[in-house]
Amino acid sequence: MTTPIKCAGCKDGEALGFDFTMAYQPIVDMAAGRVWGYEALVRGVEGQGAGWVLDQVTDTNRYGFDQACRVKAITTAGHLFHDPDIRLSINFMPNAVYEPAACIRASLSAARKVGFAPNRISFEFTENERLDVAHVQRIVTEYKRIGFKVALDDFGSGYNGLSLLADFHPDAIKIDMNLVRGIDTSATRQAILSGILGIARALDIGIIAEGIETEGELALLMAAGVKLYQGYLFAKPQIGTLPAVPMLVDPVAIRVSA
Repeated sequence: MTTPIKCAGCKDGEALGFDFTMAYQPIVDMAAGRVWGYEALVRGVEGQGAGWVLDQVTDTNRYGFDQACRVKAITTAGHLFHDPDIRLSINFMPNAVYEPAACIRASLSAARKVGFAPNRISFEFTENERLDVAHVQRIVTEYKRIGFKVALDDFGSGYNGLSLLADFHPDAIKIDMNLVRGIDTSATRQAILSGILGIARALDIGIIAEGIETEGELALLMAAGVKLYQGYLFAKPQIGTLPAVPMLVDPVAIRVSA
């Protein structure tokens, strides 16, 4: 019999000392005119924002919180998602993962219980977190081996984005909202976007633009060839339900010149 992989940090069932829930925000495929997936975003049970929840996280409960977030995101999505092609994006903390093969077991178990294939789940980590490159490489390798997708969030908000692409080769990158903001009126932002898109195409990495708030931003990004979008222009995150995306029902459209 094979001995299960264990790690000293795995403390399943340890109380967090606070409760939280999940809100879901759509990721839209404008070319296909449909919702591509949803990102699970942590919230307080009384509607408090992610900042309030993350303020409760300490070095002592970080592992338990990361595990509980994954399981809650998958379990809740399993009851809300009725389209078998819809994807789920989950944020995770690389520094809360001790042994990748052991620490992913609870997520795998939750996915099996609700019928989520691993390739429908994407784990996102941000370049803003202080990262041990070798450790994150082990995590990414294990997750890809299982069949999960891996995305680099907030791309363009820090100093290490390009080196992280080289080190980890994620399946997708999410362009940071600060780069997207006002991109339709900024030649500088447009030039940076062009460079990012060129690199992504060369490396066969998917692109998601996040933080879209105006039709002008969307029109510029669509003309540039971006296909997947997330932001308040489409829908705000909602707790306990999947928000509708009125633009897909009546795309009054975003008229993009050919």
